[in-house]
Amino acid sequence: MRIPQPWRRLVDWIVSIALAIGFVLAFETEVAKPYRIPSSSMEPTLHCARPGAWCLAGSNDRVLVNRLAYDLESPRRGQIVVFTAPPTTAKCGPGDSGSTFVKRLIGLPGDTVSERNGFISIDGKPLAEPYVDPALRDRESGTWHVPAGHYFFLGDDRIHSCDSRVWGSVPRHSLIGPVLLTYWPPGRISLH
Repeated sequence: MRIPQPWRRLVDWIVSIALAIGFVLAFETEVAKPYRIPSSSMEPTLHCARPGAWCLAGSNDRVLVNRLAYDLESPRRGQIVVFTAPPTTAKCGPGDSGSTFVKRLIGLPGDTVSERNGFISIDGKPLAEPYVDPALRDRESGTWHVPAGHYFFLGDDRIHSCDSRVWGSVPRHSLIGPVLLTYWPPGRISLH
């Protein structure tokens, strides 16, 4: 039995819309997922919205994260990464533990990360960090060893970032993926 012409067109539209929605949901779940920047820890690289403390913009940046990247390659120093925050991030504030964070990957497994007068060294070699505004460098000092299978993260706004210096390293299984691009607002579109 054939469906009459007016109904066939309606069924066509419904099936097309359902397939499109299914594709978008599968793409977001498995390939790339959007995130919003909620805090100033990555200023000025990624903006959060005023009136948030130390935020520079009128709206939060929105980023797209590659969820498949770390199935195909190892994380690389300097990448901006979204990850599930470890329980120790509760030191930053209530509700932070288990939420998603976005920070810059600084230390790889086995590295010794040192901070002296706001400058980072990896295994004794200074790390070039053109993305850190000199006014936002923290003048603290410390040394941290990154255990096997873990990664060390810092915010680009070192003064206002609660990061691996406070709560330690992040296990590999907690890494969601690197930020691919900022897609919103339109004036901030950029690849990372």
